[in-house]
Amino acid sequence: MSTTLIAPSVLASDFGNLQRDVEMINQSEADWFHIDIMDGVFVPNISFGMPVLKAISQHATKTIDVHLMIVDPDRYIKEFAALGANILTVHYEACTHLHRTLQAIKAEGMKAGVAINPHTSVDLLKDVIKDIDLVCIMSVNPGFGGQSFIENTFKKVQKLKEIIITNNAPTLIEIDGGVTDKNAAELSNAGADVLVAGSFVFKSDDQPETIKNLRSIANS
Repeated sequence: MSTTLIAPSVLASDFGNLQRDVEMINQSEADWFHIDIMDGVFVPNISFGMPVLKAISQHATKTIDVHLMIVDPDRYIKEFAALGANILTVHYEACTHLHRTLQAIKAEGMKAGVAINPHTSVDLLKDVIKDIDLVCIMSVNPGFGGQSFIENTFKKVQKLKEIIITNNAPTLIEIDGGVTDKNAAELSNAGADVLVAGSFVFKSDDQPETIKNLRSIANS
């Protein structure tokens, strides 16, 4: 049985002490860095851009999982590869030619991910599932941290897992939004492979211990 991975979301970190928080993730039992890039157009918020990602990648020693919440992501694929992204996830809703975008990401040596908003059906990914390395199911509406988990996510995970198995695809399932110690085990049991945790980790008093406990619960 594969291990459920934990990816702390840097969006929830203390930007005034960003290097400190990056080092904390390096030294913790976290598996990946999850980095949200927002443009204020695709989502109603602006997070941070390429200079900040460059600074993070200079210190990060683990997989860098970049989630683009932006319009026209194709324009920036080469730049994000150069900045150190190992996984580049684009939104289904932002891609007119999704298959072409996935191939362009892979051509730059990165894993290709697709994120879907809460209203988007996993069935829409059937025709390209074998080309997707990671599906990021948004369990909150994208754009802001600290939102409440959408319960329908469990059903979406189960349905997506069926599609992956039926097509013998290598795709991982990632959950982004509202992940805590209260739903981690159920998400993992439903078929989730990667859990993104932002506020739950960074608002805790002992962040490394919170990551350790979350990983333990998800793999119990």
